[in-house]
Amino acid sequence: MALLDRVQKDMVEAMKAKQELRLNAIRMIKAALLKYKADNMKEADEAAEMQILNSLLKQRREAADMFRKGNRPELADKEEAEWKIIEGYMPASASPKEIDAAIAAAMAETGITSLKQMGQVMNAVKAKLTGKRVDGKALSDQVRAKLS
Repeated sequence: MALLDRVQKDMVEAMKAKQELRLNAIRMIKAALLKYKADNMKEADEAAEMQILNSLLKQRREAADMFRKGNRPELADKEEAEWKIIEGYMPASASPKEIDAAIAAAMAETGITSLKQMGQVMNAVKAKLTGKRVDGKALSDQVRAKLS
Protein backbone atom coordinates (compact mmCIF):
# COMPACT_ATOMS: atom_id res chain seq x y z
CA MET A 1 0.00 0.00 0.00
CA ALA A 2 1.33 3.43 -0.91
CA LEU A 3 2.33 5.59 2.03
CA LEU A 4 -0.19 8.32 1.18
CA ASP A 5 -3.03 5.76 1.10
CA ARG A 6 -1.90 4.30 4.42
CA VAL A 7 -1.70 7.77 5.95
CA GLN A 8 -5.21 8.62 4.70
CA LYS A 9 -6.64 5.39 6.18
CA ASP A 10 -4.87 5.98 9.50
CA MET A 11 -6.09 9.56 9.56
CA VAL A 12 -9.72 8.41 9.30
CA GLU A 13 -9.13 5.88 12.09
CA ALA A 14 -7.56 8.56 14.31
CA MET A 15 -10.51 10.88 13.67
CA LYS A 16 -13.02 8.16 14.61
CA ALA A 17 -11.06 7.28 17.74
CA LYS A 18 -10.67 10.98 18.62
CA GLN A 19 -6.88 10.62 19.00
CA GLU A 20 -5.91 14.27 18.69
CA LEU A 21 -2.11 13.90 18.93
CA ARG A 22 -1.98 11.01 16.45
CA LEU A 23 -4.30 12.86 14.08
CA ASN A 24 -2.11 15.97 14.12
CA ALA A 25 1.05 13.94 13.42
CA ILE A 26 -0.64 12.07 10.57
CA ARG A 27 -1.94 15.32 9.08
CA MET A 28 1.61 16.68 9.18
CA ILE A 29 2.88 13.63 7.26
CA LYS A 30 0.08 13.91 4.71
CA ALA A 31 0.74 17.62 4.20
CA ALA A 32 4.45 16.97 3.60
CA LEU A 33 3.69 14.21 1.07
CA LEU A 34 1.15 16.36 -0.76
CA LYS A 35 3.56 19.31 -0.80
CA TYR A 36 6.17 17.09 -2.46
CA LYS A 37 3.60 15.97 -5.02
CA ALA A 38 2.61 19.57 -5.77
CA ASP A 39 6.19 20.83 -5.95
CA ASN A 40 7.50 18.04 -8.17
CA MET A 41 4.37 17.33 -10.23
CA LYS A 42 4.70 13.60 -9.51
CA GLU A 43 4.04 11.05 -6.79
CA ALA A 44 6.82 10.49 -4.28
CA ASP A 45 8.73 7.26 -4.79
CA GLU A 46 9.85 5.20 -1.80
CA ALA A 47 13.18 7.00 -1.48
CA ALA A 48 11.48 10.41 -1.54
CA GLU A 49 8.93 9.26 1.05
CA MET A 50 11.74 8.13 3.37
CA GLN A 51 13.53 11.44 2.84
CA ILE A 52 10.35 13.34 3.74
CA LEU A 53 9.78 11.23 6.86
CA ASN A 54 13.44 11.58 7.89
CA SER A 55 13.16 15.34 7.56
CA LEU A 56 10.00 15.36 9.71
CA LEU A 57 11.76 13.20 12.30
CA LYS A 58 14.74 15.51 12.38
CA GLN A 59 12.45 18.53 12.85
CA ARG A 60 10.66 16.83 15.77
CA ARG A 61 13.97 15.79 17.36
CA GLU A 62 15.42 19.30 17.11
CA ALA A 63 12.22 20.90 18.40
CA ALA A 64 12.13 18.54 21.39
CA ASP A 65 15.76 19.39 22.20
CA MET A 66 15.03 23.11 22.00
CA PHE A 67 11.94 22.79 24.20
CA ARG A 68 13.94 20.82 26.79
CA LYS A 69 16.65 23.50 26.78
CA GLY A 70 13.96 26.16 27.09
CA ASN A 71 12.46 24.41 30.14
CA ARG A 72 9.23 23.46 28.33
CA PRO A 73 8.99 19.70 29.03
CA GLU A 74 5.28 19.48 28.11
CA LEU A 75 6.00 20.71 24.57
CA ALA A 76 9.08 18.49 24.31
CA ASP A 77 6.95 15.48 25.29
CA LYS A 78 4.43 16.37 22.57
CA GLU A 79 7.19 16.57 19.95
CA GLU A 80 8.61 13.22 21.09
CA ALA A 81 5.17 11.60 20.90
CA GLU A 82 4.79 12.87 17.31
CA TRP A 83 8.28 11.57 16.59
CA LYS A 84 7.22 8.06 17.72
CA ILE A 85 4.15 8.20 15.45
CA ILE A 86 6.26 9.23 12.43
CA GLU A 87 8.74 6.42 13.18
CA GLY A 88 5.83 3.99 12.84
CA TYR A 89 5.68 4.77 9.11
CA MET A 90 9.37 4.10 8.54
CA PRO A 91 11.24 0.84 8.01
CA ALA A 92 13.10 -0.75 10.90
CA SER A 93 16.34 0.83 12.06
CA ALA A 94 19.59 -0.89 11.20
CA SER A 95 21.10 -2.55 14.24
CA PRO A 96 24.56 -1.47 15.46
CA LYS A 97 25.92 -4.87 14.32
CA GLU A 98 24.50 -4.36 10.81
CA ILE A 99 25.99 -0.87 10.65
CA ASP A 100 29.43 -2.10 11.78
CA ALA A 101 29.33 -4.96 9.28
CA ALA A 102 28.31 -2.59 6.45
CA ILE A 103 31.14 -0.16 7.33
CA ALA A 104 33.71 -2.97 7.45
CA ALA A 105 32.49 -4.42 4.14
CA ALA A 106 32.47 -1.01 2.45
CA MET A 107 36.00 -0.25 3.63
CA ALA A 108 37.19 -3.66 2.42
CA GLU A 109 35.50 -3.26 -0.98
CA THR A 110 36.74 0.26 -1.62
CA GLY A 111 40.15 -0.27 0.00
CA ILE A 112 39.93 3.22 1.46
CA THR A 113 41.70 3.99 4.73
CA SER A 114 42.04 7.76 4.33
CA LEU A 115 39.67 10.24 5.94
CA LYS A 116 39.90 12.33 2.75
CA GLN A 117 37.90 9.69 0.87
CA MET A 118 35.22 9.28 3.53
CA GLY A 119 32.44 10.20 1.08
CA GLN A 120 33.08 7.11 -1.03
CA VAL A 121 32.90 4.89 2.04
CA MET A 122 29.68 6.61 3.16
CA ASN A 123 28.07 6.01 -0.24
CA ALA A 124 29.06 2.34 -0.16
CA VAL A 125 27.72 1.94 3.39
CA LYS A 126 24.42 3.61 2.48
CA ALA A 127 24.08 1.28 -0.51
CA LYS A 128 24.55 -1.72 1.78
CA LEU A 129 21.96 -0.43 4.24
CA THR A 130 19.28 0.30 1.64
CA GLY A 131 15.82 -0.37 3.04
CA LYS A 132 16.94 0.23 6.63
CA ARG A 133 16.67 3.44 8.57
CA VAL A 134 20.02 4.94 9.59
CA ASP A 135 20.82 8.25 11.26
CA GLY A 136 23.20 9.95 8.82
CA LYS A 137 25.09 11.93 11.45
CA ALA A 138 25.68 8.91 13.67
CA LEU A 139 26.76 6.88 10.63
CA SER A 140 29.14 9.64 9.59
CA ASP A 141 30.66 9.74 13.08
CA GLN A 142 31.17 5.95 13.07
CA VAL A 143 32.80 5.96 9.63
CA ARG A 144 35.05 8.86 10.66
CA ALA A 145 36.09 6.97 13.81
CA LYS A 146 36.97 3.84 11.81
CA LEU A 147 38.98 5.84 9.23
CA SER A 148 40.94 7.80 11.83
